[in-house]
Amino acid sequence: MAVTQPAGRAPEGKAERPAAGPPMVPGRKVKARMFRLFGPAFVAAVAYVDPGNVAANLTAGSRYGYMLVWVLVLANAMAVLVQYLSAKLGIATGRSLPQMLAARLRPWARYVYFGQAEVIAIATDLAEVIGGALALYLLFGLPLLLGGLITGIVSLGVLMIQTRRGQRSFELVITGMLVIITVGFVSGLAISPVNPAEMLAGLAPRFQCVDSVLLAASMLGATVMPHAVYLHSSLTRDRHGHVSDPAKRRHLIRATRWDVLCALVVAGSVNIAMLVLAAANLRGVDGTDSIEGAHQAITQYLGPTVGVVFAIGLLFSGLASTSVGSYAGAEIIYGFLGRRPPVLVVRAVTLVPALIVLAFAVPPSWALVISQVILSFGIPFAIIPLVWLTGRRQVMGDAVNARLTQTAAWATTALIVALNLALIYLTIWA
Repeated sequence: MAVTQPAGRAPEGKAERPAAGPPMVPGRKVKARMFRLFGPAFVAAVAYVDPGNVAANLTAGSRYGYMLVWVLVLANAMAVLVQYLSAKLGIATGRSLPQMLAARLRPWARYVYFGQAEVIAIATDLAEVIGGALALYLLFGLPLLLGGLITGIVSLGVLMIQTRRGQRSFELVITGMLVIITVGFVSGLAISPVNPAEMLAGLAPRFQCVDSVLLAASMLGATVMPHAVYLHSSLTRDRHGHVSDPAKRRHLIRATRWDVLCALVVAGSVNIAMLVLAAANLRGVDGTDSIEGAHQAITQYLGPTVGVVFAIGLLFSGLASTSVGSYAGAEIIYGFLGRRPPVLVVRAVTLVPALIVLAFAVPPSWALVISQVILSFGIPFAIIPLVWLTGRRQVMGDAVNARLTQTAAWATTALIVALNLALIYLTIWA
């Protein structure tokens, strides 16, 4: 199969030129140009507010109140660093993380690496399609299988925007969906009292029991997503290309740093809002360990309007995240195999397993847990080589990680891997 470049993308190795705009006063010119470079991180940030996050955050708040707020704050801080390194790799090298790995692996190892990354993409899509199907069931009473099929078809349409209208259009659509997701999951706080003192107390790291450790590891696994790590380097590569001029590269990296920070502050705030909403209103309520049970409790305690808005947020969470997940799956195939299959094939590869799970009436909550465990296996394969590559001057040039950044990155990697190993162990044997 020939390697083709999707419509709307700048060829690798060439940067897109910023769109022309009206004249600006000198003091605002740099800021405005930097703002126009935003976008890739907001696409990647959708992975941090997917249905897996919804289930984990609501369960944490309803079981333990504000106690695990610190987990989300820590996870989001680690995610900022990881996503920044991924984005920087794409800018500095003009290649994605899968491409960089493929160039360094023996053929058999490259196929093994591709296999585990594609399994991760399938597990990711499982959670996202289930989330979209649950939302359609909650809103319209549709059977889960039909809801999953509709979610897949709509996400295919979103992917077609990227291939036909270009990446910038895709970024704008996904960012618009992120706004709807934010409103859907945060709106309940407008009529719900939050205890500021207890929320601040939740910033102190602590656990209550083995179950709280398991839940914390699950929250982390739902936050730092392997497919988002692979994808972000592709997003910046396709948006900016490889920039050889050191001054322009430094400007791009500085803009990317702010892009990542702003996007993940939004995503982190949404996650924290879900947890404190459950802590303030659903603590001790039976059935809130599932999305459908949490929705029922939200409707009962906060009113049907909030319940509908929450379900709409869940729907767009599923639609946006499954579109981004499919995009990541396509980039994994292209990076490791050098082939860019048709969009329909990419969509089918990850959608069909999710539809099979729904067809066999597998309990959605159990399927979400299993998907998080599978994702935990894939975390080290994405993060360890990312930190190693961005710390090598031969790869990054003058964009190589500073010593403090590299130390923080290895510490973050060790903590993420340890917590995900704990999740696997506790899920299987606890």
